Amino acid sequence: MQVTLDEQRLFDEQRLEIRTGSLSRAAMERTVPGLDGVLSIDLGRRNRQITQSGTLRAKSRLQMDSRIGTISAHMDGDTHTLVVGNQELERLRMDSFKILSEHKEGAGIRIDYEIVYTQLA
Repeated sequence: MQVTLDEQRLFDEQRLEIRTGSLSRAAMERTVPGLDGVLSIDLGRRNRQITQSGTLRAKSRLQMDSRIGTISAHMDGDTHTLVVGNQELERLRMDSFKILSEHKEGAGIRIDYEIVYTQLA
């Protein structure tokens, strides 16, 4: 399963997990004089949260720092496209990139991470 962010292969595919939240709707409720009850106006679909977690591996600290910097550069307020296998998630704003843990692995290094995106409606 190939994973790309804006057509760049930035992530290792091992232990990759994508969790998509539910789309929400917004509404405005108002009381109207002479009307028993509440007037509810549907304002349409809103954003949803998408969480990506997995691991990154590198042969050196310098290489890992470079990978982290490249991924973190996507926290720029612009929208991006994440493709996981055949699933394409568009209009994603990267809100956070968090390193959960870091491990020495042979001659290299491995980190567990979590990224939170907001998919704009």
